[in-house]
Amino acid sequence: MAYLSTMNTPTNQAVTQASLAHAQTHYENFPVASIILPRDLREPIGLIYSFARQADDFADEGDLTPEQRLALLDGFRHELNQIRAKETPTTAFFVTLQAMIIARQLPLEPFYDLLDAFSQDVVKARYENFGEVIEYCRRSANPVGRLLLHLYGKATPHNIGMSDAICSSLQIINFLQDVAIDYRKNRIYFPLDEMRKYNIAEDQIANGDTSGTWGLFMEFNIYRARRLLQSGAPLGLVLKGRIGIEMRTIIAGGERILQKLYQSRGDMFNQRPVLKKKDWAYMLYRAVLAR
Repeated sequence: MAYLSTMNTPTNQAVTQASLAHAQTHYENFPVASIILPRDLREPIGLIYSFARQADDFADEGDLTPEQRLALLDGFRHELNQIRAKETPTTAFFVTLQAMIIARQLPLEPFYDLLDAFSQDVVKARYENFGEVIEYCRRSANPVGRLLLHLYGKATPHNIGMSDAICSSLQIINFLQDVAIDYRKNRIYFPLDEMRKYNIAEDQIANGDTSGTWGLFMEFNIYRARRLLQSGAPLGLVLKGRIGIEMRTIIAGGERILQKLYQSRGDMFNQRPVLKKKDWAYMLYRAVLAR
């Protein structure tokens, strides 16, 4: 596996452009540093998403052993430690990231939280209750939203609360969308106590079986994710200008995926929801109209 962190080029611009392209190729349902955003924000956001994407790939991709995956993530921690100690990182990617973090005065804690979440993916495959899932989301998704708010200069406690709700909801929506994909990695993000309550067995996921109470179970999960998303949705109006349009587009994308899941009665096995051109047009229309 080749990662941007191993690049030897001394050109910060080359690293930044590669990071932006890398991030954009991995997100099919939500805009990442899109042309909607002001130009001066696209490259910093691309670096943040590329950091998250590379670290996530360490936990997920290829045929590495758990020990090898954790070692790669520890390598990223070492680079962050170099930045925290105000020393020069060892790779071009982190040298570029360091310059952006300093210039934009970003906190380092969200980056560490992301690494903790991806390390957890290596060692933890089941979640007993929704509280455990939300705690995972706090470290796997919410840090990105917090970093974006710092970039926007809008990291107030109230805005952070709304951002956390949106990011956690989007993470849960991703879990609902990718049940089959996650199961192939031996992961289930459904709370086990709720599976027992609805009489959902792991065999149903393994077999793509949507019989019995599966539809009711998915309906419960869809409604909960929608309520969480809606609780943070006012942030899309708090943020002004093009960053507000970007945020409202992201929120509309989450709503659209939930709608598709609901229409299929939660059959993501045969009808995995993805956003098409007409969906993007509708989302952008709604985002602009809501100004």
